[in-house]
Formats: sequence, structure tokens, C-alpha cells
Amino acid sequence: QVQLEESGGGLVQLGGSLRLSCAASGRTFSTYIMGWFRQAPGKEREFVAAVSWSGGSTVYADSVKGRFTISRDNAKNTVYLEMSSLKPEDTALYYCAYESHPYSDSVEFEDVEYWGQGTQVTVSS
Repeated sequence: QVQLEESGGGLVQLGGSLRLSCAASGRTFSTYIMGWFRQAPGKEREFVAAVSWSGGSTVYADSVKGRFTISRDNAKNTVYLEMSSLKPEDTALYYCAYESHPYSDSVEFEDVEYWGQGTQVTVSS
């Protein structure tokens, strides 16, 4: 079992910044993808960003490219999401995601194995 604990959400004004963190604990595999999804009220959960085990590959949803940056610190089993130039449409519950990929530096989620509880991000106009 892997536990994911998110932090860093909150209320921010239009154009502001926030940093989300997600720490993995438990029986983490040797190599795994970590990333973020989000779900706004009345909408389906959508992909936001992912980072490969090495950190050398990242991928973003078009809606956040150039504004969000994902990174990870494997010594701390933690993934970060730096969000800037926030817009009201970024308001959502943000979920951390984990998927093991043995001996691979893939950056593409195929079937998320573990989810965090979610952290709320609210952008006011």
C-alpha cells in the first residue's frame, strides 16, 4: 500500500501563485510516475501534469502549460506543483496520483494505482 498526503492548497486571488506538495509513503516501488489531476464541481476529473521517475520528462495539460511546473524530490518521495498566473477556471480539488513503472522512466499514466485525498485550490476574481 502507498499513502499520498497532499498539502498547499488554499484561496488565492486571480493571478496569484500556490505550491502544492504530495508526499508518498508506504511500499513505494523502485520507479514510479507521480502527477496531479483536478476535478472542478460538476466536471470530470482531468489530468494536469506528470513527472517521470528521473524528473527528466514532464507532461502538462494544454490548459496549464507555461503556468504550472511539476517537479519531484525522490529523496523525500515528494512531488510538487508550482502554480502561477492562476485563473478562476483553475479552481478545483487537486489530487496527487501515483503509478508504479518497474525499470521505466515513463511519464504517461496508464492506470493510476493510488490517489491522494485531494487539496482544494480556489482562485477568486
